[in-house]
Amino acid sequence: MMKKIGFAVLALLALVACKQKGDTAREAAFIQQRDSLNRVIAQKDNEINDMMGTLNDIEEGFRAINEAEERVTVVRQEEGTTATELIREKMQFIQQTMQQNRELINKLRGQLRQSTVKGDQLRRTLDNLTRQMEEKDAQLKQLQAELQAKDVQIGELTEQVSDLTANVNHLQTETDQKSQTISVQDKQLNTAWFVYGTKKELKEQHIIEDGKVLNSSNFNRDYFTKIDIRVDKEIRLYSRSAKLLTAHPSSSYTLTQDANKQYILRITNPQLFWSASKYLVVLVK
Repeated sequence: MMKKIGFAVLALLALVACKQKGDTAREAAFIQQRDSLNRVIAQKDNEINDMMGTLNDIEEGFRAINEAEERVTVVRQEEGTTATELIREKMQFIQQTMQQNRELINKLRGQLRQSTVKGDQLRRTLDNLTRQMEEKDAQLKQLQAELQAKDVQIGELTEQVSDLTANVNHLQTETDQKSQTISVQDKQLNTAWFVYGTKKELKEQHIIEDGKVLNSSNFNRDYFTKIDIRVDKEIRLYSRSAKLLTAHPSSSYTLTQDANKQYILRITNPQLFWSASKYLVVLVK
């Protein structure tokens, strides 16, 4: 009888131990699943925050452009050297800000391409921003035409000629002109353009046509980003796949991945890298 009771007690203890072991395993699995979900959520939050930050920068750029355009509209009704100089500064600011917005839109396009977030709304927003840039380009051309019609540039030239005929040091003027020419030539020599995109995107811009790169005379040059090769030696591609389609010596650059496995192009020898072509085309996925 005692032997049977002993066996029953042992069996009961075994059942309790198994239940506790099973509960511990389920709890561990639940914690692992919870941690995995938290990591996914954190990654998506970071991606969304990065994209929203870029989007805010773009919208701020458009706000600044609109404000500058309004200022030009008001000032162009005035006359004099101060008004002309202010118009020139505002037009230069508008062009620079539009270029920055183009670069930010390209950045947002790369972030969205690599994001794990299903961003249909962001894609529609990106399409809308691209249309806004096209509209702003058209508005800027119209504004420039209107300024030319009002002889703004002619007025500047007339003022310069008038100053020169009133006891200006001709030798110094000639020296300044030569220095300016050298500066312009130097800037042109050190200017290059780059673009990255998927095969579909590059085809849509006629950058790739019939399997050849930059073979078409009507490829969209506005799709490229202008850089100074003396300054800009690192290009983030926002993609885990990158391939250079234009010819550049392999010893003049490196392609490395950041912490997110996205490629960064680092130009180690700018003069050699841009010697074959001042246009860089990178295929990404």
